[in-house]
Amino acid sequence: MATYSDTMYKNRTTNIPEFILQGFIGIPAEYYGLLGTFFLFIYLMLASGNIFILIFVACERSLQKPTYIIFCNLAISDLGFGTTTLPRIIVKYWMSDIMSFNSCTAQMYFVHYFGTCTSFLMALMALDRFVAICNPLRYPVLIRNFSIVILCSVFWIVTFFILAGTVSLALSVPYCGPNIIRHCYCDYISVISLACADITALRVTTTSVAMAVLWGPLFYIIFSYVAIIISVMKIATKEGRYKTFLTCTPQLLIICLYYLPRSFLYMAFAIGFRFETNLNIAMILMYSLFPALINPLIYCFRTKEIKDTIMRKLKQRQLRVNGKTILP
Repeated sequence: MATYSDTMYKNRTTNIPEFILQGFIGIPAEYYGLLGTFFLFIYLMLASGNIFILIFVACERSLQKPTYIIFCNLAISDLGFGTTTLPRIIVKYWMSDIMSFNSCTAQMYFVHYFGTCTSFLMALMALDRFVAICNPLRYPVLIRNFSIVILCSVFWIVTFFILAGTVSLALSVPYCGPNIIRHCYCDYISVISLACADITALRVTTTSVAMAVLWGPLFYIIFSYVAIIISVMKIATKEGRYKTFLTCTPQLLIICLYYLPRSFLYMAFAIGFRFETNLNIAMILMYSLFPALINPLIYCFRTKEIKDTIMRKLKQRQLRVNGKTILP
């Protein structure tokens, strides 16, 4: 008589070799090329914007400060997430919707790896603004380039191990069919939902980890910005309050773009509300890709120092074209 462990072992040895990415439902095949082109355009915009930030800060010595080191790490995370997801979405609509088991597992890992790093980097951005506004005299001592580089490195390394453990849990259950993923790429929930085993304990464990990664930094961010708002309101002049709060607006915009849609969707799932498949995919793509796409624009047009540096470079270039001498 076969035991439970024998059955589990047998299932493990018959893991499905590949997944089928279902993507959006009901779109005629003749529109696949157009949809793939749309995602290619999104990827080119996302990649060029974040690469521009990285190169611009690396080449401009005046911007090599703690705040912009955090921006660069966030740009790396955004670029990594976009590169992990968008090319495979383009391939799905241009070539094939079949993805090997190992490729799907690797994509699942990096999707959540970069998402988790982004969450930690958001908290670090809040810390940077908290010290700069609430304790400005100690800012040069507490927030230095070296300390920010160390903290960012710790986040990247710790996240590596967190996700290694989480993905290992996903691989600890058998997969023997069906193999249709109701998404445009492999993410954790889509994959473990296909396991042919009871995943209740696994779902509770991984949901707890996901909530800690999302809500832990968010609670700190809320605390930091409440303290920042209280400090700003104590500034005597209206102009001083406005200028001080203006330094926080880029980070606030980025944080809202990242956390609000995720929190809404997670809360909807928690109370048992389920969205229609196409709407669910569209919302996930929006809150995953839109912040990565729009962040470079926020850096450039809402961060005064970057905006002023770009304008100065453009004016110098125009003067050179006109044959005039430029003073350093």
